[in-house]
Amino acid sequence: MENNLPLHFQEVIFGSQDPKVSNQISKLLKEGIIRKIAPRLYSPNLVEPIEEIIRRNLFQILGNLYPGALLSHRSAFEFQPTKTGQLFLTTTYTKKVKLPGLTLHFLEGLAPIEGDNKFSGELYFSQKARAFLENLQATKKIGSESKCLSLPEIEERLEQIIRVNGEDEVNKLRDQARAISQKLNLMKEFEKLNQLISALLTTKTSKILLSPLAKARAFGKPYDPVRLSLFETLFRELKNTEFPYWEEKNTTPKSFRNFAFFESYFSNYIEGTVFEIEEAKKIIRTNKPLPARNDDSHDVLGTYQIVSNLKEMQITPTTPEEFLKILCFRHSILLSARLDKNPGLFKDKNNFAGSTSFVDFNLVKGTLIQSFDYYKALDHPFSRAAYIMFVISEVHPFLDGNGRIARVMMNAELAQAGQSKIIIPTIFREDYMGALKKLTKQGKCDTYIKMLSRAHEFSANIYDEKMDDMQEYLIKCKAFIEDSDIILKIAPR
Repeated sequence: MENNLPLHFQEVIFGSQDPKVSNQISKLLKEGIIRKIAPRLYSPNLVEPIEEIIRRNLFQILGNLYPGALLSHRSAFEFQPTKTGQLFLTTTYTKKVKLPGLTLHFLEGLAPIEGDNKFSGELYFSQKARAFLENLQATKKIGSESKCLSLPEIEERLEQIIRVNGEDEVNKLRDQARAISQKLNLMKEFEKLNQLISALLTTKTSKILLSPLAKARAFGKPYDPVRLSLFETLFRELKNTEFPYWEEKNTTPKSFRNFAFFESYFSNYIEGTVFEIEEAKKIIRTNKPLPARNDDSHDVLGTYQIVSNLKEMQITPTTPEEFLKILCFRHSILLSARLDKNPGLFKDKNNFAGSTSFVDFNLVKGTLIQSFDYYKALDHPFSRAAYIMFVISEVHPFLDGNGRIARVMMNAELAQAGQSKIIIPTIFREDYMGALKKLTKQGKCDTYIKMLSRAHEFSANIYDEKMDDMQEYLIKCKAFIEDSDIILKIAPR
């Protein structure tokens, strides 16, 4: 038996011309200890469906039954059968082999060449450059029956190489493809590949490109497809959920500014810019920073300057270009004192929060632009607020101030619609951060939406002409407490 392993360690047993092995297999078959699952293939697993056994041990089976075969074409990229159970290999003959739940397509072609990779046993798979050439061959079949990926899929794989490893890497791939194309008699396919890469690098016309992701790259607005998929998930959840309307009760200039003070205070506190409440009041009242904390004071002032201006807070974007413009303008006000953080300019290097890496700085504009389609399709002001806040938080488009600017943009959506703005109090910080993290890491929207809905209901009860009375209400709700064991309370009015 293979590797002389005990029988219970071998889920698949291969037929053999060795009389001893052959006799042993025959004996085990008669005793019902193993069963035949395909020609020259047996298994002691008598319970699970044969299709599952073959899929689980597929590459070991191929390497043993078809030594020297090359996993090629789309299979060299996907490493699994298509949805309809098709797998494509290159060998010295053309043949179709049926296995339970699987069809093997053997295509006549050149044996593995230098650079192709050995996989399992005597099974090989096409090197990346060869796989791209193979997938650009002409084929009459489409979809999961085709030996080739679709052209948009090929374009997106090339775009991913550029996005992750830069132009040098895709040029290296092009050079490798050029070098092997003649040996493989795939010169026409190389010309197609060369045109696609040139279009992606905008050295030739991009009209040949079909994939939206590839087109965005060619037009200089590449984006993060993983983040966009996450935004789509949130969009669908928000679109299919009903939310209450919490009308703005701070309708006088004075009460609006009172709310704006606490909005600014808590938004900065969340980010670690901590002041005693009386210190923060003094900064706002005098419009001057504390001498010992100039930059931190300006952060509070900058936030307050935006959120206390009703006219500014009623401005929301109608086009992607306006979205970028508004975002940068507000950021320039927010971080006006921190010149080292490039206020009003998108980041020029990548940023992280613990183990979380945000959108690559080269993809910021494109990702924000692509996200705007979902934003436009949302109707409820809370939905738009929740969506735009998460987009900015997830993209993290600036070197600093991303959380604060995300909450500013969120509240502008609410202010524009005459709805109560949202405050994230200190006591609610862990709920807020945890919900964002859960959506980022797990793609689960419910915790995030419930968290923000709770914060909205809480905030709708914060209104008063007197700042001290507003503060007293916040104290009743335990808003200023730093203790994750205490729950945010919505005190009766």
